[in-house]
Amino acid sequence: MPLIRLDKASVAFGARPLLADVDLLVEPGERIGLVGLNGAGKSTLLKVINGHVALDSGELWIDPGCRVAELAQALPAADERRVWDVVAAGLSEVVAMRAEYDELASQTDSASLAKLESLQQQLEAVDGWHLEQRVERVLTKLKLDGEVLMSSLSGGWRRRAALGAALVQEPDLLLLDEPTNHLDIETIEWLETQLKEFRGGLLFISHDRSLVDHLATRIIELDRGVLTSFTGNYSAYTEQKQVLLEQEERQNALFDKRLAQEEVWIRQGIKARRTRNEGRVRALKAMRKERSERLGRQGKASFNLEEAQKSGKLVAELENASVSFAGQPVIHNFSARIQRGDRIGLIGPNGAGKSTLLKLILGQLEPDSGSVARGTKLEAAYFDQLRGQLDEEKTIIDNISEGRESIEINGQRRHIIGYLQDFLFSPERARTPVKALSGGECNRVLLAKLFSQPANLLILDEPTNDLDVETLELLEEILLNFEGTVLLVSHDRAFLDNVVTSTFAFEGEGRVRAYVGGYQDWLRQRPVVKAAEKPTEKLSGKTASATEEKPAEAKKKLSYKLQRELDALPAQLEEAEAALEALQAKTAEPGFYEQDHGVVSEVLAQLSEQEQKVEALMERWVELESM
Repeated sequence: MPLIRLDKASVAFGARPLLADVDLLVEPGERIGLVGLNGAGKSTLLKVINGHVALDSGELWIDPGCRVAELAQALPAADERRVWDVVAAGLSEVVAMRAEYDELASQTDSASLAKLESLQQQLEAVDGWHLEQRVERVLTKLKLDGEVLMSSLSGGWRRRAALGAALVQEPDLLLLDEPTNHLDIETIEWLETQLKEFRGGLLFISHDRSLVDHLATRIIELDRGVLTSFTGNYSAYTEQKQVLLEQEERQNALFDKRLAQEEVWIRQGIKARRTRNEGRVRALKAMRKERSERLGRQGKASFNLEEAQKSGKLVAELENASVSFAGQPVIHNFSARIQRGDRIGLIGPNGAGKSTLLKLILGQLEPDSGSVARGTKLEAAYFDQLRGQLDEEKTIIDNISEGRESIEINGQRRHIIGYLQDFLFSPERARTPVKALSGGECNRVLLAKLFSQPANLLILDEPTNDLDVETLELLEEILLNFEGTVLLVSHDRAFLDNVVTSTFAFEGEGRVRAYVGGYQDWLRQRPVVKAAEKPTEKLSGKTASATEEKPAEAKKKLSYKLQRELDALPAQLEEAEAALEALQAKTAEPGFYEQDHGVVSEVLAQLSEQEQKVEALMERWVELESM
C-alpha cells in the first residue's frame, strides 16, 4: 500500500500552473529525488504533501498510519536552546501532553482526574512515556551532545540537530528541501550516509547531483506542471530525459509542419474556400488552440562573462606562507604557484581557512611568515555566497546597471533589460526588489553582476547554492571556456570534478596540500591517515576523536561458512560482471534509445541494478578478505 497518493492534483499561482492534474504514488522505502528548474513548483509540491499548501483541485490521500516529517531548508536558529530541546521539539505534541500531565498530576478534583486519565491514554497511544529514551537514542545515533547550546554550534551541527528533530518522530516518509545548502563536503557525506540508512521513504529536492545520484532510487521531474517518473538514479534519468526531449522536439516539429500546411490551405482562393471541408476547418481551429496553449520550456539561462585583458602568466606564488589566529594555525608553511588559466578548487570543512587563503592570494591579508608574490594586470571579480554585494532594497536592474541603461560585454553593447533576460529575468521581474527574490534568483542576480565586470581572475565562493541543474551546467561550461584564472570554493562534488584542474585541500591543523584534479582525484591521492593521527572536532569545549583508535588485532581464521562464501565469490563476481557487460553492450547498440520509453526504462533499471550487484559483491569480497 502506498504511503501517499496524489490524484489529478492542481495548484496554480495566478495564470501559471505549478501542478496540472498530476498523479503521484510514494511507496514505502522509496528514495525519490524531485528535480526541475528553479520556480517549477518543487517546494510547492512538498508543501502540498505536508499540508502547508492546499490543492486547487484533485485529491491528496495519506495513509492514516503514515507519519510524515520534514527537514526544512532553513537552518534552526543559533539561539540559547539546548540541542536536547531542539530534537525533542520534533515531538512537540507529546512534550505538551507530558507537561500538561505533570501539571494535572498534583491536582485531586474530579475534573482533573478525568482529564488525567484521558491524557494517559493519549500518551500510551503515541508511546509518550518513552519520550526521553527516544530523544536520547537519536542524540546517540547522530553523535550530538544534548546539553550544548545551539548558539555554540556551526551550521553543520545545527543541521544535525534539525535532522534529529525529524528522525525522533520515527517517520514513514521524510521530506527534504535542499538539505545540503551551506554544508561542507564532510557533513554532506555524513548526511548522505544517514539518509541511506533511513528505512522510511524519502522525497527530496537537491541541486547536489552527487547526492541525488548516490541516494535516489527513482527520479520524478516537475516540468511545466507535469510530473514524469524515471526509474533509477540521476545518471539514468539524464540519459532517459535526453531521449524524451529529442522525441518531443520531433513531435513538435511534425505538428508545426502540419499546422503550417493547414494554414496555407485555409488561405486558398475563392474556389477552394467554396469546397473546403468544414470538419477540416474545425480541426484547424483545434490545432491553432493546441499550439497557442502549448507550454514551451522555461528559457535556459544563457550568459557570457566580460573578460578583461590577459593577466601576467604568474597570478600568485606562495612560499612557506603561514597565518595564525589566536595562536591557532590556519595556514602553515603552504607553498604553491598559481598560473594564468589555472582553475583551482578549495575544499575543506567550514571554518578551515579557505577564505583566509583567498585573502592572501588577493593581497587583502599578509602572511605572518613566508611570502606571497602577486602577478601583474590582475582584475578580479568576486562572487560572495553571503550576497553582500547586493542591495536588497534596490531592484535587480538598479543592482546591475549602477545607473547605466546598457552595459558592454566583450565589445558589444547590451541593453540592461536584454542582458537580464539572459539570466531568466523578464522585464517585469527585473524591476523586483532583491529582497523579494528566491535564493536561486539572488544567485543569478549575483552572477549577472559578476559577469558584467571585466575580469581575468574569478573568485567564486559557493556559487552553486540554490541554482537549478541546467544553470549549474551552463556555469560549468562558461568556466571551462574562460581563459583567465578561477579560484573556486565549493562543496558541490560534481561541480568541482567538472570544473577544476587542481585542488587545494585543507586537511586540519593548518595543513594545506595541493593535488592535481578535482574532488574524486583528491580522494584517490590523499594520504591514508592513521586513527591516532585523525583530526579532532570540538563541540562545546569537548574534544572527541574522529575515529576511536583500536589496538591491532591478529587476523582471525574464517569460519567454515564464511570461507565457503569467500571461495564462491570469484565465480559469482565473474558471472555478475558478464551480465553487466551484456547490458552495457545492449544500451550501446545503435537505435537503443529510439525504442519505446518503457523498454528503454526497463533495460536502464536492469543496468543500474546489476551495477549495484557487482559493487555489493566486490565490497563483500574485500570485507571477507580483511577478516
